[in-house]
Amino acid sequence: MRDGVGPSCVSLPAGPWATMLDFLVQRFPGIAAEVWRQRLLLGDVVDEQGAQVMPERTYQPNLHLYYYRSVPDETPIPFEEAVLFQDEHLVVADKPHFLPVTPSGGYLQQTLLVRLKRRLGLADLVPLHRIDRDTAGLVLFSAQPATRGIYQGLFRQHTISKTYQATARWDPNLPWPLRRETRIGDSAHFMQQQELPGPPNTSTLIEPLAEHGALARYQLQPITGHRHQLRVHMNALGLPILGDGIYPTLTPEGHTNPALPLQLLAQALEFTDPLTGLVRRFESERRLLALEDLSRTVLPSLSTG
Repeated sequence: MRDGVGPSCVSLPAGPWATMLDFLVQRFPGIAAEVWRQRLLLGDVVDEQGAQVMPERTYQPNLHLYYYRSVPDETPIPFEEAVLFQDEHLVVADKPHFLPVTPSGGYLQQTLLVRLKRRLGLADLVPLHRIDRDTAGLVLFSAQPATRGIYQGLFRQHTISKTYQATARWDPNLPWPLRRETRIGDSAHFMQQQELPGPPNTSTLIEPLAEHGALARYQLQPITGHRHQLRVHMNALGLPILGDGIYPTLTPEGHTNPALPLQLLAQALEFTDPLTGLVRRFESERRLLALEDLSRTVLPSLSTG
């Protein structure tokens, strides 16, 4: 692990490459040859013995190379996570809006996983589940491989209770509380999901917690864990979550309103610890924007377009 980042691994097949640099340039065409050369010279690529791989090293099939990914000029995310709990097996983090859980695309150092690895010095840290970059709240991590599968079973067997809060338009005509059970699958755009005909593969319990004018705070309890499940279910009810840049309309990258993050919070996690038998409950210390403030500041701007 280097600065919170673990290495990626690539296997070397038989082939015509004269040097290790030649192979890397062809294997990863999106990265310029000069960038790979600099990475090699800086020691960012090592072999399975941990020895630095130099650009002119003769190509050797059947080896494994380990390389450390970097994102040049990564934009800092000026919001901090909090660690609510840590023992030898688990870490519970409270994530801010806009911070991705794991590295992807243009996010590496500015992700919850890398920040926590760097902060806690835990090279084996792995998230047991994910929440969207736009969503704030609780994320549960496994701290060691030996017990990881035991805790992953909580999610596979749906024996962990997850509670979210969301803000959306108030509709007193729906039969509250309600259970939304539908089939969710891919939409025309890869960023979106949609409800489809067919047997349900998702289930969410939804009930209002508070109302203020045209808005309401809702409690959402997903029984299943499908991608974008809560956002899709609320949108299908005609109640898209306030601040959602994906549903019902996809907002172009960079055009979201930073003053109005997605009003969705992973508020609580509860489960019986499979190792100790103790009931564990964790609650986020974060709060969604107040209904009164949103009614006064956000709704007028939305209505004027």
